[in-house]
Amino acid sequence: MIPPLVLDPKKDETILDTCAAPGSKTTQMAEMMQNTGLIIANDSNMSRIKALRYNLDKSGIINTIVTRMDAAKLNKAHIQFDKILLDAPCSAEGTIRKDWKVLSRWSETLIHSLSRLQKHITTNAIHALKPGGTLVYSTCTLAPEENEEVITNLIDKIKGLTVEKISLNGLKTRPGIEEWQDRQYSEQVKNCARIYPQDNDSEGFFICKIKKNLK
Repeated sequence: MIPPLVLDPKKDETILDTCAAPGSKTTQMAEMMQNTGLIIANDSNMSRIKALRYNLDKSGIINTIVTRMDAAKLNKAHIQFDKILLDAPCSAEGTIRKDWKVLSRWSETLIHSLSRLQKHITTNAIHALKPGGTLVYSTCTLAPEENEEVITNLIDKIKGLTVEKISLNGLKTRPGIEEWQDRQYSEQVKNCARIYPQDNDSEGFFICKIKKNLK
């Protein structure tokens, strides 16, 4: 539930939920917007879209359109959004304490593959964001390759982006990692928030709030 709180969608805004299914964050944002404005809830997996549509219908959401597109190609839809939520596909390291099966799928190869995908999605999604708009990027993994490295790649490729500091009442957060395995990341990543299980008796999580500066 943290990413929508950080994104802070308002009434009558136009929001993109890039990887929306199964829809818990979509319905949360619709409630925060009082069912006004417009949410484009996108996913590429049809079986997950069925769950998304079910949760939207069950919650009485009427401000949301469901789309099925490759998230890396959403910028080609020629729509500009006030805010974008990008809760990215990830290796899910942060969920291990509730699902040990995650370990059976985990590998460094998987992390590097997902990192490439996340970089592709973020660099395309940012083009669909209005100047002055906000993009929130989040994962349920602690791997720097899928977090700070993705944000650094975005900042390096797209000029005029600012990572804003995140404050979450009631949660202990730690700053983003500026260096990992001989890789040096942008100093802006220190404004990202890392949530560790030992700090909050929670799952592990990463979240970053990016402002696209006015031209």
